[in-house]
Amino acid sequence: MKLIKLDAIDSTNDFLKALSGSQELENFTVVTAENQTKGKGQMGAVWNSEKYKNLIMSVFVKGFITNADEAYLLNIATALSVIEALKKNNIKNLSIKWPNDIMSANSKIAGILIENSFKSDGSVFTIIGIGLNVNQTDFTDLPKASSMAVVANAIFDKEEILNLIVQELKTNLELIKLSATTLWDHYMSLLFKLGLPMPFKTQDEKTFMGIIKGVSAAGKLIVLLEDDHLVEYGLKEIQMLY
Repeated sequence: MKLIKLDAIDSTNDFLKALSGSQELENFTVVTAENQTKGKGQMGAVWNSEKYKNLIMSVFVKGFITNADEAYLLNIATALSVIEALKKNNIKNLSIKWPNDIMSANSKIAGILIENSFKSDGSVFTIIGIGLNVNQTDFTDLPKASSMAVVANAIFDKEEILNLIVQELKTNLELIKLSATTLWDHYMSLLFKLGLPMPFKTQDEKTFMGIIKGVSAAGKLIVLLEDDHLVEYGLKEIQMLY
């Protein structure tokens, strides 16, 4: 693992993406930053993080998928890697809120953003961005956020956690080729609010009740509606109200 440490940057994903375009990077090149001024979440959402308290990292990987149909496996492998690293630090009540929020009970402690580049030669380069709330304890303006420190009432070594996440990533990304079904089964078992009646809201502010039944191969959320129809929803098409 090659590690590049930055004090401040607009986005570790953007930095690593630009670096990969200008030079040949080894697999699992990692960029971290103590402060990220333009942190990104899914679909352009903003990721806010207190300086020096949290783990902001991006990882360059290649050679694990060959086409867009396999892309969601990268999300699954990453989410499971963060979960496993947290478990090894005694963080409890962990689940994955579709598509890529890591929850402890009802609070978000990590977010994931994955960006793929499909090359003309058939290769796929991926930037895996992870924002993990580690030692931040003030979430005054973020009522649904929490951190490892809050959950476990302890202070953690961010570099140890980084190394653990990368170690888990190496294992889980290899499983894409060896046993993708194992990854899928583990991911499904950890879905936040799986099988429970939950309120949802559409883009046009309409609310409805539904039950999460799983996630499709394309990464869409499968919801059972009150009329017994199964409907698949893409990213940002619906929001879970919890």
